[in-house]
Amino acid sequence: MVSKAVIELRNLSKKYKMDAVTVNALENVSLQIKQGDFVAVIGPSGSGKSTLLHMVGLLDRPTSGAIYVEGKNILNFSDSELAHVRGEKIGFVFQFFNLYPTMSALGNVELPMIIAEKDLDYRKERAMELLKLVGLEKRADHFPAQLSGGERQRVAIARALANDPLLILADEPTGNLDSKSGHEVMKLFTKLNNSGKTIVVVTHDSEIASHAERLIRISDGKVVAK
Repeated sequence: MVSKAVIELRNLSKKYKMDAVTVNALENVSLQIKQGDFVAVIGPSGSGKSTLLHMVGLLDRPTSGAIYVEGKNILNFSDSELAHVRGEKIGFVFQFFNLYPTMSALGNVELPMIIAEKDLDYRKERAMELLKLVGLEKRADHFPAQLSGGERQRVAIARALANDPLLILADEPTGNLDSKSGHEVMKLFTKLNNSGKTIVVVTHDSEIASHAERLIRISDGKVVAK
């Protein structure tokens, strides 16, 4: 059975103007992220990883080229339509967790479902299920300051799963963790991928990238290996 493309970039370029200088952040990039993929995007600082992340995550629009989500070209979508697609189709995990300090672990996981206007009982049950999935059901009432870095990132992963997205997009998810916690997080991504989740991890760390099944290497705005 041929896997469907979740997100596809076609001949995509992104240019930024900095004073009188034009920077080619991405140049003629074409790639597919297929259903069930576990992909690591790797490259040094300034290679274009962050820009590629913004494109795959629908956080920015390209200068030229096209972005397809489940076969639909989304570049003609309004900003509000793009925001809806992001909220429904993509779960984000960030280097610095981005948890709300005044909300418990349970509350943080619930948040995407609150935004999506899910029923109270449903979201409480779903949030607890997800905390159990990441091994933190006993920490549900704890606030971020009461959790270790690895625990915070596992809460962030549970939050990313809240609305059952097509794609989990993780930006340097181990960059603020010690080595042991980082590998535990990557093992969790492997577990999620084995259950059918599509995952893209952006990293500069080749050891972290080795956990993925597919490597996309980027240099000077160009994909040099995929």
